[in-house]
Amino acid sequence: MVLPFNNAFSNARSLRPARRDYGVAPHPGLPRPFILESHARCEYLGLKTYESCDFSASLEADLRIALDRNARLIAQANSVLTMLSKSVADFGSMIVLTDGAGTILRTQSQSTFIEQAEKVALRPGVSWAESSKGTNAVGTALILERDVFVHGAEHYLQSNQFLSCAASPILDHSGNVIGVLDASGDNRSFHPHTAALVEMCARTIENNWFRDKFRQTQRLHFHVMAELIGTAEEGVIAFGEDGRILGTNREALRILAISASGLRLKGLRQIFGLGLGELMDKLRYATLAPLRLHTVCGQEIFVRSSWKEESVFSSAVSTSGATTAAERAASAPALGLSRASATPAHTGYPLDELDAGDPQVRALTQKLRQVIDKDVSILILGETGTGKELLAKAIHQFSQRRQQAFVAINCASIPEQLIESELFGYEEGAFTGAKRKGSVGKLVQANGGTLFLDEIGDMPLALQARLLRVLQERKVVPLGGRHASDIDVNLICATHRNLRDMMAQRTFRDDLYYRINGISVKLPRLRERSDLAALCQKILKELSPQHALSIQWTLMDSFLRYAWPGNLRQLNNVLKTAVIMAGDSHEISAEHLADDLLEELAALPECAAPTPSVPAASRAQLPAESLEQLELTTILRVLEACAGNVSSASKQLNISRNTIYRRIKSSA
Repeated sequence: MVLPFNNAFSNARSLRPARRDYGVAPHPGLPRPFILESHARCEYLGLKTYESCDFSASLEADLRIALDRNARLIAQANSVLTMLSKSVADFGSMIVLTDGAGTILRTQSQSTFIEQAEKVALRPGVSWAESSKGTNAVGTALILERDVFVHGAEHYLQSNQFLSCAASPILDHSGNVIGVLDASGDNRSFHPHTAALVEMCARTIENNWFRDKFRQTQRLHFHVMAELIGTAEEGVIAFGEDGRILGTNREALRILAISASGLRLKGLRQIFGLGLGELMDKLRYATLAPLRLHTVCGQEIFVRSSWKEESVFSSAVSTSGATTAAERAASAPALGLSRASATPAHTGYPLDELDAGDPQVRALTQKLRQVIDKDVSILILGETGTGKELLAKAIHQFSQRRQQAFVAINCASIPEQLIESELFGYEEGAFTGAKRKGSVGKLVQANGGTLFLDEIGDMPLALQARLLRVLQERKVVPLGGRHASDIDVNLICATHRNLRDMMAQRTFRDDLYYRINGISVKLPRLRERSDLAALCQKILKELSPQHALSIQWTLMDSFLRYAWPGNLRQLNNVLKTAVIMAGDSHEISAEHLADDLLEELAALPECAAPTPSVPAASRAQLPAESLEQLELTTILRVLEACAGNVSSASKQLNISRNTIYRRIKSSA
């Protein structure tokens, strides 16, 4: 049915009392005609401007049902209501939370306005829909699905005209209105900034709802300004394992200038110009700063991704659901090294578990076993991503200090001017911006445990001298301090740089090098290891402990021939993505990989040399030594055909790399 608004407008103008100006401007985003339209609706519905206020509330049972139905909304809004109530306490306002129909669920006030609110039935169980209470911020916001400010005589019912109200609808992940947040107070003391506070708090509740709804789903956080990511102003999109958009918050729609349904219909590629695999591949390398992207419309935005997180409302609202591949991948420990600053003693991998069959790694771990707990400094060398921090944690776990702290600091990731304060700590007032009570440095935090200095080759030269003195004297003095603290740490350092070349160039101190290099070990690059297949299975088992996964043999063949420039870290990220994309499948194939990796794998040269074979009847007639010689000859021929690539040869021969190494070694 179409309402006769045109005729009602003129009647509304004549019936409505003259609006007095209290110096409070209406909300800048809404012109005055929306008030006239609301008054016309009220008149059409038969409401009388001078009729008495309707005090009727829902039956107690109905209210209880409404509270149960909106338990999640209430749980996510409670802390916001308290904060907002404190913020507007000086202006004598009441904070109101309603459901999607306008029925009040909660009120909160820290002022004497409660008595006035009772006069107009601002209490739980009462409906403030426009059809019940005429033009008001809550009811009109529900009609318009927009932020609304209604001041004084703009209320349709005369009994409400002493109020000024600012309301903001609360939207769910699909753009549906699930409630309204409102601040109502006496129009003589209502502060114009209250409307902005209500809007901000409503967005916070929406983001709480969104985060709780999709806490086990991958999400994109973005904004046109990188520094606003992580605030109530950020846009957030949740998407499934297949790249399908599952939900979005209001700010995402505003930033992208699109409706919720339009966004879900278009998908990631139509918005960002990238498919799921491409986007995730770019994001996993953007660890320190948001990724800069351009939408298909040319708009520049900054993007971060986030994974599974615990619900902050799990105690108030219970949820259930089956474990998905995304959840398994997000919750499993990463074999490709996490960057923790201070790690509890129980985290990490035992030293024995690092041995997946590669002779180089096994020799390395055996060498380390002999020096652990012998007060010998350990220097770990290797390319980025080879597992240096993982090995350092395993050393700590193997040592007698395993119950103490493992403290890691990446010398390359901290600004040069902050490394000294991070390492040694500082006293109050040591420098501008220092904490009031100072700060304990990493050296003191690691006392009794293990200190891991990653990328020590990037430590500033001036700081190297002070670190050397601390290591020699076993005492540390914080910046701005006078008193030294004794320290006892197990020191492990790591770098991907060639420290000897740096010493020759005088960018790394000789004396510090010999102090930290009690023993040095070098982790092999992933392409040099013979246990890639075993590593893949180990990572897959960690990423998906309840769901057995294997790698298609043709894809594994490509993995064995691939150079893996990012080493273990790259392998871990590739498999994490593949687990997510594989879903409920039991086999990972090429379709589960990112596009750029597929291009690199497709460019690999094929190893098509045939595998020599001997008929079974002929084999039975040959002596044992001839069989062994034939086996060795076969191995050598396939190795030659594969240009010395042991991985490819082992695949063609259907034997392990260890067998190849063992046969060649025994023949030497």
